[in-house]
Amino acid sequence: MPRLAANLSWLYQEHALEKRFEAAAADGFAAVEMLFPYAQAHAAQFGRWLDYAGISCALINAPAGDWAAGERGLAALAGRESDFRASLLLALDYAAAIGCPRVHVMSGVLPWNGDRAAARSACLANLHWAAPQAEGRGITLTIEPINPRDMPGYFLNRQDEALALIDEVGSPALRLQLDAYHCQIVEGDVLAHVRRAFETGVLAHVQVAGVPRRHEPMDDEYGELFSYLDSVGYAGFVGCEYKPRAGTSEGLDWAGAWLKR
Repeated sequence: MPRLAANLSWLYQEHALEKRFEAAAADGFAAVEMLFPYAQAHAAQFGRWLDYAGISCALINAPAGDWAAGERGLAALAGRESDFRASLLLALDYAAAIGCPRVHVMSGVLPWNGDRAAARSACLANLHWAAPQAEGRGITLTIEPINPRDMPGYFLNRQDEALALIDEVGSPALRLQLDAYHCQIVEGDVLAHVRRAFETGVLAHVQVAGVPRRHEPMDDEYGELFSYLDSVGYAGFVGCEYKPRAGTSEGLDWAGAWLKR
């Protein structure tokens, strides 16, 4: 069955960071993921928390620039190539140290009148450079379309846009991160998009949250999706990246048999 990963930047915030790993393991999660661990824990400490909880890390994000100033990634920001490269190398070092096989590369928010053609060229060039860096370390980079309602101005919104970049880079180290929440808001028909990505061999990571408010998925919202992933032998993780309505553990009834607890 699909393996669920708890996003510790969203879930278990009722616990101190070092306790979230144990809480996720106790609830039956197969792994954890985290947005930006760099300032919160040295890689060695992060690794110790993983080991103590007996859990793995499925995904981290590369540093996304100045988050407080509104930056949401660097890959598509023309003129920021040196910052992008530094952030990517930092992420690869961190991921290698904690045994994390995937790094999400955010493309970035463009100015309201930004040149999309220039942004795409920058993104493509940066990914061309980044892919062999990751491949040499046995790490997969992912790119993820994000809906413009939650992140206005984000460069990458649609699955076709991400698939085209992956195809043009042409590296096994660059794959798709398909967030069903973002996909449903922008395009709908999530299962069709997941099926296409899986059948073309580019699906590396899936994430879920309830639509439209990004709380726990309701009832059997993703039951068909999970059943499909199970039926085709999807070997990756399904990241749970949502805002719990109350306590994280108390809200896990939606996961049912998909958790190991």
